[in-house]
Amino acid sequence: MTVKAADSSPALLPAARRGIERRRRRRVVTFATVTIALLALIILSSAIGQYSIAPSDVVQGILSRVGLAEPLDDPLDMATLWNIRLPRIALGVLVGAALAVAGAVMQAVFSNPLAEPGIIGVSSGAAVGASSAIVFFPFALGGFAVPAAAFVTGLAAAIVVYMLSLHDGRTEPLTLVLTGIAVTAVCTALTSIATYIAPSTARDQIVFWQMGSLNAATWNQVGIVGIVVSVALIWALVISRRLDILALGEKAASHVGISVQMLRGSAIVLAALLTAAAVSYAGVIAFVGLIVPHMMRLALGPLNRYLIPASLLGGAVLITGSDLVARTIINFQDLPIGIFTALVGGPIFFILLRRNLHGGRSRS
Repeated sequence: MTVKAADSSPALLPAARRGIERRRRRRVVTFATVTIALLALIILSSAIGQYSIAPSDVVQGILSRVGLAEPLDDPLDMATLWNIRLPRIALGVLVGAALAVAGAVMQAVFSNPLAEPGIIGVSSGAAVGASSAIVFFPFALGGFAVPAAAFVTGLAAAIVVYMLSLHDGRTEPLTLVLTGIAVTAVCTALTSIATYIAPSTARDQIVFWQMGSLNAATWNQVGIVGIVVSVALIWALVISRRLDILALGEKAASHVGISVQMLRGSAIVLAALLTAAAVSYAGVIAFVGLIVPHMMRLALGPLNRYLIPASLLGGAVLITGSDLVARTIINFQDLPIGIFTALVGGPIFFILLRRNLHGGRSRS
């Protein structure tokens, strides 16, 4: 037996190297494909609309702002591109990246591909703040009352969920999920009350906000969301390796000096911050944090140091593509993005659920 093991061990090294090379090539191909898809969608979304702009003019218009090309001859093309199309696209990229990374972090914390940011109550909490602001003080803070209220109440809901799920200084994933369901139910009831007492115009605005939209995006909104999301994304990349160790189990993580409770709390706050920043201006957009990390995991494997940046790009692709369809599928109509993400995410969620159920039965 010993001789056979000694004879076979050298043969394992080339096989291991080939496996490493295959995984490396898959990562390179995946990142290149998603990056190219994002760039292509940005150019396509900038060009297509009620007022069309040639793709070559889109590229020239973008490069002209950094001094790499001459400005466009038609000032209407330039104004449409920089005042309407690009702010909306940039906000969509940030929202998609934030929601997808939040989903990847939540799935790593719970070791469950069905986890997503909504389970900690951020989206439902943000809906309470947004609907209340729409009803009672829509024009306060210079028009920033709705996103500010959504951001604050979204974070507050996540903090309440986390604090209520603590027991002896620890929080278990199952307790956190059940607490999140309870808080979400209360937040949904409060949002329903605000919708019920709202006048008809405000009621329509609440319903539209809950379906998600990038309509009327501005560079100010992009700047505000961009600062929060950029800091949170860097934070996610910093803790990605510790999340990989956590996947080996709490005991293994503790043995290498990682405070599991601190890491779990940090990751939950991070996911809440990303989700609150995303929904504050774009409204509730479902399933992005569920389906994008799962699709990237199928392509790249479970390592979060690759999964998180891939989810960032994948989320940006999904929202940019969904927004392009939402504003062009019907002439002179701007449909909510949440319709299209739900149409894609619903069936994928069902497939994941069935796979998990069958997997559990086979293991038992």
